[in-house]
Amino acid sequence: MENRRPWEKLRELIKTNDVAHVKAYLDGLKAEEIVISMSHIGHDNQLRLLTLLAPEDAAVVMEDIPEVQAVDLLEDLRARDAAAIIAEMSSDDQADLLTELEEEDARAIIEEMEPNEAENVRKLIRYDSNTAGGVMITEFLVFDEKNTVGAVVADLREKSEEYERYNVQYIYVTSENRFIGVLRMRDLLLSKLSTPLSQIVVKNAITLKENAPLEELISFFDTHDFYGAPVVNESGALVGVVLRKDVREAEAELANKELLETQGIVGGEELRTMPVFLRSKRRLSWLSVNILLNILAASIIAIYQETLSAVIALAVFLPVISDMSGCSGNQAVAVSLRELSLGVVKPFEVWRVWLQEVSVGLINGLVLGFLIGFAAWLWQGNVYLGLVVGGALGINTVVAVSIGGTLPLFLKKINVDPALASGPILTTVTDMLGFFLALTFAGLMLNYI
Repeated sequence: MENRRPWEKLRELIKTNDVAHVKAYLDGLKAEEIVISMSHIGHDNQLRLLTLLAPEDAAVVMEDIPEVQAVDLLEDLRARDAAAIIAEMSSDDQADLLTELEEEDARAIIEEMEPNEAENVRKLIRYDSNTAGGVMITEFLVFDEKNTVGAVVADLREKSEEYERYNVQYIYVTSENRFIGVLRMRDLLLSKLSTPLSQIVVKNAITLKENAPLEELISFFDTHDFYGAPVVNESGALVGVVLRKDVREAEAELANKELLETQGIVGGEELRTMPVFLRSKRRLSWLSVNILLNILAASIIAIYQETLSAVIALAVFLPVISDMSGCSGNQAVAVSLRELSLGVVKPFEVWRVWLQEVSVGLINGLVLGFLIGFAAWLWQGNVYLGLVVGGALGINTVVAVSIGGTLPLFLKKINVDPALASGPILTTVTDMLGFFLALTFAGLMLNYI
């Protein structure tokens, strides 16, 4: 019995409806054990567990599991139960989950929340998820500069239970609702109780605009070693705080989404606990387009089938030319997607990016072309065959990195998802051109190879 997997034990405990034992067992599990257990106990048991636990304990579980799984569960919970769980989460997690829900489901949950909290959530979900407003939290300590140190200390003691869930590193100071600076906890503790905050506040603190894009936030925390940064609106009012850890999480999520989309996972997220037909639909929407593009590329071979029949050895190298060119192009795509996400390149900089990629492509094309050409010469003892396959790969490599580097910028400019569309287009073009170059060169040198 001791060797049972954690989800087997959890499934058994859920059946007992013993809240104390279930909570005690979950408290003894590591975060990764909770994640895998939730994925194995089945959807019905997941819902039973969340309704069995107290809202604050259910919120901890929801924060551990993948967001897509948490959203799926919220959709199937009663609005009142979902609202109770959401209310126990941090403001940024609340906004993240509610913005992923269907509008009708989100509205029903918000209507079940306390009026003040519901209003706060409504404000947060208006922000784009990849902006400072979409990443920030609203749990922070803020006081007017007219307050004294004694008044602040008294407030902290009186509301200690409420502030316990806050990430308290600084106290933010305002004047007539406008942000003016930051108060260090050290200065608060070492100052006289009668001292007004205006005398010890650190002014000219760096702030972030509420609509600052994620790439700006990433750059900001790469440059500044801050725990967090205040976020202000156009009027200079303090609306939230962006934490370094939340920006890093958002950056990782974006990178993961882009990776999945480049591999044809439409929507950028998939778990094997999701419905089979949904997963199939998401994959097929990309694969069905890709197969048509591949048929188009294969048609080039059909046009040159006489040449291919005469030089059968060439068939061995066509997949190599296609694959190596595609790899080079995908490297360029990956760099452009990364630079776009970081904000170090803009969609209008196509010419600059192209020149930088061509320089790399020429070097790599020469090296790769020489290697495959040398291999063909050694295998068949025919230098002309080496020139054909080497020349085709060399030229196709230059074209592949040119397309791979600039295509994401162009797609971004016309508001098409570059992560999703770049791969199929690049693969089709490099396949078609690689086959065309190799077979055309072979046709021109048919008498020699």
